[in-house]
Amino acid sequence: MARLFGPEAVNDAPGFYERLRAKHGPVAPVLVDGDLPAWLVLGYRENLEVLRTPSRFSHDSRIWHCFKENRVAADSPLMPALAWQPGCLFMDGEEHERLRVAITESMGRLDRRGIRRCVNRSANQLIDDFAGNGQADLVSQFAEQLPLRVMPQLLGMPDESGPGLVEATRDLLRGSETAFKSNEYLVEILEQLVADKRAAPGPDFTSWLMDHSAKLTDEEVVQHLRLVVIAANENTTNLTANTLRTVLTDPRFRASLTGGSMTLPDALEQMLWDDPPTAVAPARWATCDTELAGQSIRAGDMLLLGLAASNADPVIRPDLSVPMHGNRSHLAFGSGPHECPGQDISRAIVDTGIDVLLMRLPDISLAVPESDLKSVSHWIARHLTALPVKFTARRHEGLPASASASGNDAAHSKHTLKGSTAGGPSITNETPASAPSFGVPRARSSWWGLLKRWLPGK
Repeated sequence: MARLFGPEAVNDAPGFYERLRAKHGPVAPVLVDGDLPAWLVLGYRENLEVLRTPSRFSHDSRIWHCFKENRVAADSPLMPALAWQPGCLFMDGEEHERLRVAITESMGRLDRRGIRRCVNRSANQLIDDFAGNGQADLVSQFAEQLPLRVMPQLLGMPDESGPGLVEATRDLLRGSETAFKSNEYLVEILEQLVADKRAAPGPDFTSWLMDHSAKLTDEEVVQHLRLVVIAANENTTNLTANTLRTVLTDPRFRASLTGGSMTLPDALEQMLWDDPPTAVAPARWATCDTELAGQSIRAGDMLLLGLAASNADPVIRPDLSVPMHGNRSHLAFGSGPHECPGQDISRAIVDTGIDVLLMRLPDISLAVPESDLKSVSHWIARHLTALPVKFTARRHEGLPASASASGNDAAHSKHTLKGSTAGGPSITNETPASAPSFGVPRARSSWWGLLKRWLPGK
């Protein structure tokens, strides 16, 4: 039986999924760490069926027969991702709805334009650090750094907490030997944050979640903060790196951008189809004996959601070269009652960050042959290790004109986050019911002009 933790899956995940599909169809038996059995759902329609029918496929990991039979070691790298926790990710029905509403309504209090200003400032600060060098690694110096600059401000954490959070999160998702300790470290930081906010609440997501009418316990708050940190850091980093890699290496992708047939938001949706930041999402557990795509699923079986494989399902995408511009029916953020509530925040971070980068460094290009680019895969995701680029070295001369706040944005500058500098980007909204949507118009004429100059033949 194929091993999801084995070298075949790690070294060639897309090929691994297709070989499983050819042999078993839309639902394939696999082994996870410890040679424990599971089902990997590869089909688009089959994933939707699992995602949208919690009565048959539950989020409650306690019904997994491997847990009941004590076959999972206490320090297994599976535990941080699969062990039951008092959060909406592991619940269904009314209790899930109570917690989900608390998350979505607390996120709704974040000022969307303020988030973009925060990303704009953070992206410019990162670029300032390497713009004078004429070269950079866009993974370690940009894609990995941008979320950790933004997320602590959203959560009301000190900026210096960012690097530790990212390292712990990435190690946890890799399922390494130290994943269990990394999870403990992450929880300890968040427990301290909750304790600090009990003593001194502020205008931030953590304080709002704690104060919500759903009356979450401190443990529930910590687990939901953990979920937000994990999803935001890994997914946003991977989506940023993958999109930049494709812009720099795929002539068709570039041609679509420069020809005006694809906008940057369209480009993100294309990437979410072709290379979603989470390849395999854990997990669901069968509540009863059932059947899925001809496979006999027993009560207590674990099903892993093959999001990357489902997006490439030949049943819905017989020709992967056909553009999916603006099509949001991919499964990169899941579907059904547990669909990712922070997906538009992730899009805003990636969209704004890449926009700033390409405006600041219009002649940026890959510094190594495309064949030299390497990725490290683990059972949940694939992570680009480096993206070396070169460009004309530039002195720091302050923020470009397009990076300054518009008249509308300036009107929100009075709502500053605790700990931010005066006049810095606002990310809170004191009137949640009127929080602006992500569809705020933004000037892009300068971005397109610069992009056309550095594309081949311009």
